[in-house]
Amino acid sequence: MLAAVLHGMNQEISLEERPSLIPAPDHTVVSVQFAAMNHRDLWIQKGQYAGLKYPIILGSDGMGTVEGKQVIILPGMDWGDHEAYQSRTYRILGLPDDGTFAEEVLVPTGNLFPKPDHLSDEEAAALPLAGLTAYRATFVKAQVQPGESVLITGIGGGVATLAMQMALAAGANVYVTSGSSEKIEQAMRMGAQGGVNYQDESWPQALKKMSGGIHKIVDGAAGRSLGLAIECLLPGGIAVNYGGTTGPIEIIPQRLFWNQVTLKGTTMGSKSDFAAMLSFVGKHKIHPVIAGVFPLNKINEAFAFLKSTAQFGKVVLAIPSL
Repeated sequence: MLAAVLHGMNQEISLEERPSLIPAPDHTVVSVQFAAMNHRDLWIQKGQYAGLKYPIILGSDGMGTVEGKQVIILPGMDWGDHEAYQSRTYRILGLPDDGTFAEEVLVPTGNLFPKPDHLSDEEAAALPLAGLTAYRATFVKAQVQPGESVLITGIGGGVATLAMQMALAAGANVYVTSGSSEKIEQAMRMGAQGGVNYQDESWPQALKKMSGGIHKIVDGAAGRSLGLAIECLLPGGIAVNYGGTTGPIEIIPQRLFWNQVTLKGTTMGSKSDFAAMLSFVGKHKIHPVIAGVFPLNKINEAFAFLKSTAQFGKVVLAIPSL
């Protein structure tokens, strides 16, 4: 099989022929049709991820076929028995297990779900990791309700964009942040009530003025910006964080305890979260936004596009058929 292999830190991806995969007990070989990229893949390439090992086939997201039937892959493995948190042996496809940037991938049979009928193959590949993370953050942790004002930070990223789409489908009033006015405008065309550019130092004041205050925050940046976003929360509000791209959270403690604010962490989600996410996406006919599709032999160009932060939505890889 053809596979995109990373051999070491800060190296380009190389295309190589690998032996075809052999099914293992309780595991199934999926013929991959499309895969999708995440910033996790970039962090592994840069050596900024725990448990690094090389060589590795990256890729957490994908869809393909098993015995002629199209399937979508749950990328998280061995969540465990507790819905509230993952087990110590929880892991994500693409490290340490070889991932979806190949013609075949071996996954636990229980991680395969029918591809949603309303999605194209490219959209189905783009959904799993970002959709699962967004769903758990938005509904399990933030408990977003109709009519609430919800702030989604860093719009344009895969998780943020799907979180916005889900919150809108649930009847929330969504506001966004971005360093790009164009991305804010695109979010508003998709239904967001408004947005602020976080490069403007007065953005918290502008957000409070346009929204009247925020009930819930879904954030993947952390850093100083999350602390500023929390200043926009109404008393009793909830902030949920799923990532730390800008570093340690900087919060004035009084903003939390005096306003009875709750700060929650979340990552990925359980198998039941994934099933609930697929049901919600199917019910509301949500389509992941595709920023670009690259053939597998252009994977290094796809990585460069993802690094540029120019994209709005997900970057997808087309996998050649065997």
